[in-house]
Amino acid sequence: MKNNTNYKLYLVTDRNILAEKSLETAVKEAIEGGVTLVQLREKDISSLEFYHTALRLKQITSQYHIPLMINDRLDIALAVDAEGIHLGQKDIPCTVARKLMGKNKIIGVSAATVEEAKKAEEDGADYIGVGALFSTNTKQDTRAVSIELLKEIKNNVSIPVVAIGGINENNVSLLKDTNIDGIAVVSAILGKKDIKSAAQKLLSKI
Repeated sequence: MKNNTNYKLYLVTDRNILAEKSLETAVKEAIEGGVTLVQLREKDISSLEFYHTALRLKQITSQYHIPLMINDRLDIALAVDAEGIHLGQKDIPCTVARKLMGKNKIIGVSAATVEEAKKAEEDGADYIGVGALFSTNTKQDTRAVSIELLKEIKNNVSIPVVAIGGINENNVSLLKDTNIDGIAVVSAILGKKDIKSAAQKLLSKI
């Protein structure tokens, strides 16, 4: 699965923006709408709750043959045998994660500069998450990345590049000439009442 991973529509979870649906239901609907990859991001729950949530999501993603990525937490990724992990610049180094997870797992690294992107590739990352492209409310500690810089990063690495940060159906067309491999979204899908059709709409515009 690793080498032919489809990064086109990458869902990052945030239970705080779900209205009345459970996270599991929302993720299932998003996958049915065309999401190709799911990252479980949890900042405000206990390790035990994170573990149980990851297990429940893994059941859903496995059923649909979609990779489950865990944000930051190497221990949780290993505990539930997730397909991969996504690391920020302040998380455990990519080289260490690779040693512990093995060569068949997917490792993504966030980057906001060409230097960070090149280092991530050298360290063995499988893809790079670049952002924030537009202003976003779902993550506070973001660094702004221009579309020009996104193009420059894409031209300087040979691994897939996924854009993230405030991307929605109204601005996704601005990225059409960047040659990126996918977009990562949170509220553009999970913040909508009809999650499945929100995913379908986005997919049709990528």
